[in-house]
Amino acid sequence: MSAAIHTDEILIIETPERVPLHFALASIGNRFLACACDHALQVFALVLVYLMISWTAGGFGAFGEQLSEAPKWLIAILIVVVFVIWSGYFALFEWLWAGQTPGKRWLKLRVIREDGRPVTFWEAAARNLVRLFDMMPMPFYSVGLVSIFASRRDQRVGDLVAGTVVVREREAQAPTFDQVFSIATSDAALRRSFKPVLFTGDANILTEAEIEVVETFLRRRWDLTDGMRQWMAWRVATPLLYKIKPGFDRETFTYEGFLEELLHRYRAAHRFTD
Repeated sequence: MSAAIHTDEILIIETPERVPLHFALASIGNRFLACACDHALQVFALVLVYLMISWTAGGFGAFGEQLSEAPKWLIAILIVVVFVIWSGYFALFEWLWAGQTPGKRWLKLRVIREDGRPVTFWEAAARNLVRLFDMMPMPFYSVGLVSIFASRRDQRVGDLVAGTVVVREREAQAPTFDQVFSIATSDAALRRSFKPVLFTGDANILTEAEIEVVETFLRRRWDLTDGMRQWMAWRVATPLLYKIKPGFDRETFTYEGFLEELLHRYRAAHRFTD
C-alpha cells in the first residue's frame, strides 16, 4: 500500500473486503514521553488543588491537620476532584479528543480500536481503569512494559482488556504546500494523492448523489486524522464496491486510490453530458 511507511512497525488491519489498512505503531519511547507529560500535568493539577485547599483552610500548615479542620463538603469535593484528576484524566481526554491526551497530541499519537475505528468512552474507560495494574511497581510501568514487549501489537494490559492499540499519526501523507499549488487542478477533490487503482466495472451506474459523497470526502479528508481518514474512506467506498462489483488487484488496492480513480472516471464520462 502506497500510504504505508515501510521503515515503521506497521499494524495491518483487514476490512471485511480483505483490503488492508496500515497504521504505524507508536514506539515505546514516544509513549513514555507522552505518558510522562500527562502525569506531569496531573501532578501540576493536584498541586493547584492543594494550594486551593490550603488557601480555603486559611493557611499552609500540615495537610492532615487542614483536612481534619476542613468542612465535610470541602473534603467531599476534594475526593471527587482528586479522583477525576487521577483516574478520569486519561479516560476523559481520550474520549473527548478521539483517542488523544495532551501528551499524545504533543507526540502525535492516538489510541484506536483494534478494527481501526475511533475509541468510544467505554474503550477509553476500560484501558485506563487497568492503568494502576500496568504501573506496578509504581511508578515504573513494569507490568505495562512487559506486556508491550510480549504482545504482537505493542499493547499494555489495559489495551488488551479494552481491545485498543496506540498508533502514530503520519502527517507526511498530506500534500505539501508546494505540491498543492504546482498542480493545475484547482478542486482538491480531483487531486491524486494515491496510485490510481485500476478496476473493471461501470462507474456510470452510480448516481450523482453518490458521487457527491465521494467528492466531499476527497475534498475534506486531509482535515481528518490518519486513522479517521482511512476509516471514512472505507465507509464511503464499501457501498460503492457492492454496487459496482469491480474487479481489482487486492495487492495494490487502496480505498482512497479507488475513490480518486472512480471520481475521475465518472467526471470524464459526464464532462460533455452535464
